[in-house]
Amino acid sequence: MTDGARERILEAAVERIAAEGIDEVRIARVAMDAGVSPSLVHYHFETREALLAEALEYSYERAGDTRIGEGEDTLADTVDQLLPYPGSLERDWILWVELWLRAIRHPELRPIARRLYDRMRAWLGEEMDERAADRLLALADGYGVRVLIGAMELEEARREIWAALTEAEPLVRLSESPFR
Repeated sequence: MTDGARERILEAAVERIAAEGIDEVRIARVAMDAGVSPSLVHYHFETREALLAEALEYSYERAGDTRIGEGEDTLADTVDQLLPYPGSLERDWILWVELWLRAIRHPELRPIARRLYDRMRAWLGEEMDERAADRLLALADGYGVRVLIGAMELEEARREIWAALTEAEPLVRLSESPFR
């Protein structure tokens, strides 16, 4: 199979995952969308799960390469790239949430999720230390999901994340952490 056909299969799988969710994706539909036969998909991807796992990784690698390779970004640009803006970022977010849910139920997908988080942490590490990067990812994850489900507007999520990054006031004042 040519690299172009393989890429078409992966892209078709990514689009199906975003549109229907991982559990609804069928090899026959992916093959039809990619313009190849189902047997060719099966020949190159041992199982449906292998295709889906590789499609998720393919999507995140491409998205990450695009965003990370775009040059110098401000911290505000970085925050924006972590949120589900309409378009490709929203699609990537839907895939990300699909991966979270699937990795909870299917441990074989957890290494993919960990690799992708490690990559995001490394990207953010260019601007901040690892602890701050983890906090920013947690904020973006939480607020991003709220944006996707319509519980919060995107601009409100941006403001809240920015406030959390720049405010010196802690949420709670405790003389000692209960988690030491």
